[in-house]
Amino acid sequence: MAHKTTIYDIAKKLGITAATVSRALNDHPRISEATKKMVMSTAREMNYVPNKLALALKNGKSTNVGVVVPFINRHFFSNVIRGIEEELYPKGYNVIICQTHDEEQRERDIIQNLMNSQVEGIIISIARTNTKFDHLEQVLKKGLPMVFFDRKRDMEGVVSVAIDDFQGGYDATMHLVKQGCRTIAHLRGDRTLEIYWERFKGYQQALKDSGLAYREELVLDITSVEEEGLRAAQRLMAVENPPDAIFSSSDYGALGAIKWLVQKGYRIPDDICVVGFSNEPFTQIMDLSISSVDQSPMEMGRMAARVFLDGTDVTDTAKTQKRVVLSPTLMVRDSSLRDSGPVPSPKVD
Repeated sequence: MAHKTTIYDIAKKLGITAATVSRALNDHPRISEATKKMVMSTAREMNYVPNKLALALKNGKSTNVGVVVPFINRHFFSNVIRGIEEELYPKGYNVIICQTHDEEQRERDIIQNLMNSQVEGIIISIARTNTKFDHLEQVLKKGLPMVFFDRKRDMEGVVSVAIDDFQGGYDATMHLVKQGCRTIAHLRGDRTLEIYWERFKGYQQALKDSGLAYREELVLDITSVEEEGLRAAQRLMAVENPPDAIFSSSDYGALGAIKWLVQKGYRIPDDICVVGFSNEPFTQIMDLSISSVDQSPMEMGRMAARVFLDGTDVTDTAKTQKRVVLSPTLMVRDSSLRDSGPVPSPKVD
């Protein structure tokens, strides 16, 4: 293993103390310009690389920002990360990316490790399985800026960045109403996460505004995996008076539902319309493209990074604005677009 040059190696070569080398490298005012130039020149010749972690531990700060996501390989989260990096890198920050796999204990361990590494702040989308949040409160007690994105929790002094999930759920459901659908089912995500609860409330409100009945048996709880969408579709089509539309809180749930429906001979969208949520890449490239609510992940990432930067520059910024809300966009595609002509206008109470 190759020897890594240290300040002691530089000091030995120049015949000065390691303390003098350290002060020269850090531009200390008590060190002469001649000594600084000599030390810097020797450091370059010896390929000296500063130990950034050691400097962070010594100074109590670094240029690293922790970004914590449930899954790195999801299109949404990877694009949020890209947006964060595009904002932070030009400002001299490095991003440490961590994934929790939606596990609470792993999230706790990650947060502790990031704090031990003296990160300058944490940008996080919380794990689905979280039941306690004392580990996040420790971040605030340490005085570190923290920003929630997408999956969030109301905490004093923390800004959240997300789309208007209520509006996204409302728009998706109203679109189905406008296509002539009158029995609309919903595949609901984990209700402990605010984003899924808001999408569900948007669905409920759209039914109410359209004069359509809310039927509890048409709302099934799923996690964001294809297999659960498939099982949910099977259950929904077995009920009395089955749905003529499905609004899923995730694209993976919508994909599973569509696969089961097609396999059983249902025509989409003629027999049943389907809309998902998140605008994953596969929704656009399938033979039957899937309508979905776009969450603007790149913009969400950029905004989360800007909020972090504001929090480091202005101490009270994070306390003055609790939420940054982005507008959703419904991408209408084959799975829900009927071409059978005009449809009845929804009833408005």
